[in-house]
Amino acid sequence: MAQLYRLETETGTIVAEHVEVANTLWSRFMGLMFRSELPAGHGLAIRPCNSIHMFFMRFALDVVFVDGDGRVVRVLDSIRPWRPSSLVRGAKAAIELPAGTAARSGIAAGVLVRMVETGPAAA
Repeated sequence: MAQLYRLETETGTIVAEHVEVANTLWSRFMGLMFRSELPAGHGLAIRPCNSIHMFFMRFALDVVFVDGDGRVVRVLDSIRPWRPSSLVRGAKAAIELPAGTAARSGIAAGVLVRMVETGPAAA
């Protein structure tokens, strides 16, 4: 059963309550492709990952690239479908969030974020 996490900043600001992790070859490849939406409060952490693509996507995303300590290396705001990102030096994971989430949560380069285990995902 997949595990769910809460994404929060080091100051305790909750960024997303329901974050899934894609850490297998297949789950990393599929990501959010073909989904119709990513609801507010949800996200997908892809690890390892230092670039993403928006092929076969239907909606824009914020993408937060973090290093191995959870420090934000780069933020892509509202990246639109059918766009790739460049390689992000130092990134160990990419956290995909609904467009606008990063700015509303104060996520920017240098901010420390953490994933807090919340329990198993519903089947």
